[in-house]
Amino acid sequence: MNAIDINHDGELRDLYRELILDHARNPRHFHKIDDATHTAEGINPLCGDKLRLYAKVDGDVITEASFEGSGCAISVASASLMTDLVTGLSVHRALGCFAEITGRLTNPDHHVGQDIGVNLDKLRALDGVRDYPSRVKCATLAWHALNSAVTGQSQPVSTE
Repeated sequence: MNAIDINHDGELRDLYRELILDHARNPRHFHKIDDATHTAEGINPLCGDKLRLYAKVDGDVITEASFEGSGCAISVASASLMTDLVTGLSVHRALGCFAEITGRLTNPDHHVGQDIGVNLDKLRALDGVRDYPSRVKCATLAWHALNSAVTGQSQPVSTE
């Protein structure tokens, strides 16, 4: 690797860090959807993250997604990024995103799965948590709640 590559990688890490901080400080879709058709609760006992995910599904399309709760910066940013991404997607595509993101964060040997037709580049900001196994649970909590909500599971999801 030459100096230009190292600098580029450092700049990219800084951009991703800023994206995480921006979504943590100013989460998007942070509210209750009163007429949500799907909800799920997520708990990460290790870090103290707690969230409730709301989704409005019309036919097979997630027309609105939001969340409420409290947690660390990674958990809040991940939920914000996730609700931003899945709004407007079909449930099938959203579940493909769930599989891709959780696979990428939990398995260091994960290779991109099938093409799900969704640009996940912005979510690369979460990739840095792979180096911190306890933080992977923070980053995947909202995704597990999404999976639970749209598949009709009624028990709260936990990262433990």
